[in-house]
Amino acid sequence: MEIKYVITLACMFALMATTSAQSTYIPYELGGDNYYSMYGSPDISASVSGTDEFERGDTVTLYLDLTNYGRILGFKEDQTPQNPKEYALAASELQKEYSKPTALGITATLSSESQQIEVKSGDQVVESLKSGDKTEQPLEFTVKIGEHAPAGEYPLHLNMSYDYQDNVRVYATKLLSDGGANNLVNYRESYVYQKANQSVPISIIVKMSADFEIISTSGSLSAGSKKQEVSATYRNLGEEPIRDAVARLSIFKPFSSTDDQAFIGSMEPGEEKTVAFNIDVDSDAKPKEYGINSEIKYTDIYGDTVISESMKIPVTVKPADQSLLLPALAVLAILAAAGGYMYRRRQKA
Repeated sequence: MEIKYVITLACMFALMATTSAQSTYIPYELGGDNYYSMYGSPDISASVSGTDEFERGDTVTLYLDLTNYGRILGFKEDQTPQNPKEYALAASELQKEYSKPTALGITATLSSESQQIEVKSGDQVVESLKSGDKTEQPLEFTVKIGEHAPAGEYPLHLNMSYDYQDNVRVYATKLLSDGGANNLVNYRESYVYQKANQSVPISIIVKMSADFEIISTSGSLSAGSKKQEVSATYRNLGEEPIRDAVARLSIFKPFSSTDDQAFIGSMEPGEEKTVAFNIDVDSDAKPKEYGINSEIKYTDIYGDTVISESMKIPVTVKPADQSLLLPALAVLAILAAAGGYMYRRRQKA
């Protein structure tokens, strides 16, 4: 008895070693007879559910449906039944063999070829998908589109791994007939499974629209200064023209302004426009680098009013003494000259 147990254990370890090196594996003890071998496998297709068109700069949810188009392509008889028990076993095996195109334990991963498209979510899992079936609920993937991604089509890949039934073996000790019904005694099935990988192309489209960036700025600000000019040059790097455009600032302390809007007008794709703003700086402003948010409000080609993404205008605030030093020296020079003049007059008198 102990010798039989050791032999069985050794067979199990040998089977596990074989499994790790091959794509075909046997999760249970293999035994019984094999009357048929089926040809075929799962064949999973993926399609976008809902829209596949999105705006640049958005983080969106992409919904994907999976459909299994796998089918049985044919079969061959490996063993011919010789008696009623074997005929019953062969019939039972044939019924089970038709499950071969069912995909089991599908793990789906979405990947992008472009730096402009980032897939933020991880793997999605489907327990099983029979031949001819579609997933009851679409898979959901979170996708981030680059802030300035050019309009156009971007390819993605849905990489899937799954198992499927490769073969079935059946066993029974005897066949009993009772009242016209046949019963297989000690009936059991053994399954061999195959691992498979599929990669399905998917694509999304980034819509055409106007898009903006600040390409240059100029201006010098000092603590306590008033109506100091700050200019910014905007470029329309999108694919569509705009009209009635106005650049607007979002002012915060230590800045203030009564001139925080500048008219741009029309801009064609690739065109640049420079505008200027007058800004006051608080006298107690801390000298350092700041970023003033700006945006462009415009009318698009459909006549809709649109507000662009926020763009920062970098500004440097210098200490107050740097801006007031020259006027102070000038006043001192004038006072010194006046004092000298009065002194000379007194000497002559």
